[in-house]
Amino acid sequence: MINAKTNRLSEEEIKAILRAADMIIDSGGRTLLAKILKGSREKKVLQLELDKCPAYGYFKKEKLEEIMKKIDWMIDYDFLDIQYSGKLPMIIFTERGWDIESDQYTDELLNEWKEWIKQGKPDPDMSYLKDRNRSMILLLLEKVRESGDQSFIPYLELWEKVDYKKVKEEIRTTINVLTSDEPIDSSIAKERKEYIKKALKGVEPQDILLKCWECGDRFTFTLGEQQFYKMKGLSYPKRCKECR
Repeated sequence: MINAKTNRLSEEEIKAILRAADMIIDSGGRTLLAKILKGSREKKVLQLELDKCPAYGYFKKEKLEEIMKKIDWMIDYDFLDIQYSGKLPMIIFTERGWDIESDQYTDELLNEWKEWIKQGKPDPDMSYLKDRNRSMILLLLEKVRESGDQSFIPYLELWEKVDYKKVKEEIRTTINVLTSDEPIDSSIAKERKEYIKKALKGVEPQDILLKCWECGDRFTFTLGEQQFYKMKGLSYPKRCKECR
């Protein structure tokens, strides 16, 4: 992985990498993610339709190895992680990474609805939202309520017809909020914005102290060792070097 002192990525770069990662979470690794961001025309990338990702080609002017370093930075700073499927290392979101990605993805979905309204699109197939991540769907509905925009109601009604019972209940609640005369509470949206702003800073990697299960002494587990163990799919050591 890259050195922790490598220049940090911008918020836009962080979001782009997370958006591309969303396409292959728990099903692809660092190299495939780098190829999406590079804008590769490789057969596998095209077969999986990864070229349709909004972040496809975001770093098209950079070398693949440089993009890999950016992905490793994302892992170091707690936006992405590695999880092994058998012997294959797969990219997954950390909690921080998912919070940021779900926030930007729901904005993307909401902006799509706004574009539909401009185009006068009357009856889109809303089944594309079915079976999506539940927390993300609830966040989308929360943002619809916060908007206070009644022009979303026809889409909500179409969506209500095709989804499962619990989601239907949330959709109906959202419609009721939009049609009521109650003032919109902006405090939740403000808190979310502040949280995402803070989350985008990441967590700077550093050496940590672990307690040896054998002798009870504390020992330093260096950043380099953490990176090595993570990439190999190994659990952190339970014993110090002497006891090992």
